[in-house]
Amino acid sequence: MTTSPTPEPTAPAAQPALKRAIGPRLLILFVIGDILGTGIYATTGKVAGKVGGALWLPFLIGFVVALLTAASYVELVGKYPRAAGAALYTQKAFKVPFLTFVIAFMVMCSGLSSAGAAARAFSGDYLAEFTDAVPPTLIAVLFILALAAVNLRGVAESVKANVVLTLVEVSGLAVILAIGAYAVMTGGGEPSRLTQFEGGGTGYALITGVLGATALGFFAFVGFEDSVNMAEETEDPARTFPRAIFIGVGVTGAVYVLVALISSLLVAPGTLERSSGPLLEVVKAGGVDFPPELFALIALFAVTNSALINIMMASRLCYGMANERILPPAMGRVLAGRRTPWVGIVFVTLLAVGLVCTGEIEGLGDTTSFLLLCVFAMVNIAVLVLRKDPVGHRHFRAPTALPVLGAVASLVLASPLADRDADVYIRAGVLLLIGIGLWVVNKAVLAARERNGSPA
Repeated sequence: MTTSPTPEPTAPAAQPALKRAIGPRLLILFVIGDILGTGIYATTGKVAGKVGGALWLPFLIGFVVALLTAASYVELVGKYPRAAGAALYTQKAFKVPFLTFVIAFMVMCSGLSSAGAAARAFSGDYLAEFTDAVPPTLIAVLFILALAAVNLRGVAESVKANVVLTLVEVSGLAVILAIGAYAVMTGGGEPSRLTQFEGGGTGYALITGVLGATALGFFAFVGFEDSVNMAEETEDPARTFPRAIFIGVGVTGAVYVLVALISSLLVAPGTLERSSGPLLEVVKAGGVDFPPELFALIALFAVTNSALINIMMASRLCYGMANERILPPAMGRVLAGRRTPWVGIVFVTLLAVGLVCTGEIEGLGDTTSFLLLCVFAMVNIAVLVLRKDPVGHRHFRAPTALPVLGAVASLVLASPLADRDADVYIRAGVLLLIGIGLWVVNKAVLAARERNGSPA
């Protein structure tokens, strides 16, 4: 339960505190907007391909796992109401700078693979409603470059675009829910599909199939963890965050399960799997005279929003790590006129372009889930470790069983039991090797400067 916190220490005079301008309602909207997006618009069909007509089950399990980890984030942000998220909690729990760096870099890379999945979704069947004259890979690359240009222009422009696009993507899911309600009232669809599993699998094959579908479907739930980075700008965070995160995850979880039920009710799993725009198939099969082109346009806006958020997050995280001297200082350079971290933006853009050139929606979405499931396992363990570090104010405390279950569930879904392709592990490994390489280079540069008596 949430209890009233005591006042936090004031910031030093030389470094003014951030303005606490985010109230409870705005934070709830932020959490919901951060979760909604590419996952449900793009990967629903790929999840159906893994599990069959029981498409709703992986989203329901993913919802439970998200709630378990959300409880850990709520406890930690209540104890340490500072921006930095998983990296901060890892450092406080284990005090191993290299481990902290790995977790921070994994969070950054998860944003890039998510943006890559969004780019692939943008260049697929949703865009094909208007044109298919340009190769999808080229469109995906141009899409990433366009987002980089928006990011370079300035954060104000990026945030304004995000607000508009969030409203658009919510309207698209509202259309799906309305179509589903109409189908139920008119007796449409095939209810028998809702209990059918891919290939009629049983035993081990059924378990690994459901785990694999859940691991991929979990991509739709990522985003709530970003909200903890707003802790220093939120009014009374120890009281505000529990309600905001639980309501946000609860609302999006309910919407996702309903969308999955409607999708399976109206469209066969094979049709969903073959489409890179699965919700467009739902609109076409819904028996409602809603223009497919309009829904495709809404979906394009939705995946654009997700990609924009993730490119912004990754570039700022890169900039922050450079300022903390855990990445080479050049990564922290700022464009003089626009005041944006241009080197960080260029770096993450190059990584994102590499990802869209070497992966498809399913592989990139699963890479995002894998990276964040590893991070979530660490956060759940950190909660338990930090129980020995009491703080001077009251805050939410999760029942011990929740982080334990959250850590176990995250590790299981990140393991080979989830039946993911080997390329997901290879892709994640290459990204981490790039990060470790930068870490080593940075250490060598700092050591050389110390030897030469230069400022670090």
